[in-house]
Amino acid sequence: MNRAALVVIDVQESFRQRPIWAYGSNPDMVQQVDRLVTAARERGDLVVWVLHSEPGTGTLFDPALGYVRLLDGLTPVEGEPTLVKTAHNAFTTTNLQQLLTQAGIVDLTVCGIRTEQCVETTTRVASDLGYRVTFVTDATLTFPIAHWDLPETATLEEVLADPRTLSNEEIVARTEYALAGRFATIRTVDELTGTSLAGARA
Repeated sequence: MNRAALVVIDVQESFRQRPIWAYGSNPDMVQQVDRLVTAARERGDLVVWVLHSEPGTGTLFDPALGYVRLLDGLTPVEGEPTLVKTAHNAFTTTNLQQLLTQAGIVDLTVCGIRTEQCVETTTRVASDLGYRVTFVTDATLTFPIAHWDLPETATLEEVLADPRTLSNEEIVARTEYALAGRFATIRTVDELTGTSLAGARA
């Protein structure tokens, strides 16, 4: 029995509705995630889908608005659970750990949105829980992060123009430095699927 699982985190329409979506780090993310999912299914790995929800907030993550759903191009098949979380990591407010324990999972591969937030936080918690974690950076996506003392009323243009704003490249590099050798092994989609994106497109 294969004791590995792929956890796909927050690859949802909520993010695509934000103006900053156009400045995301990884335009090919949905295709990259789909490649991981396809390979996981072929190996017989468990695929777990996770969505983020903020009920009653009126935000893009409020399920009442209809955006708490997977991005087009990604569809669970029968037997693949979809969990809905309300915390940054995928464990605290779901039954993910119980589900993985019942399935005998010891190896986790994680991907999704955002690189340094929900995906990294899930990775850290999973490592502390004893899972062997693989973090697939090029199947994650993030956005520039404003400096913490920039007013919440700042426009997207002001955020992007601020020299203190962390770029996508800086965020990805910091995440990989923090996780590698401590909480996870960093791998690429090509390494895990045995195919290149160009080959997948052909």
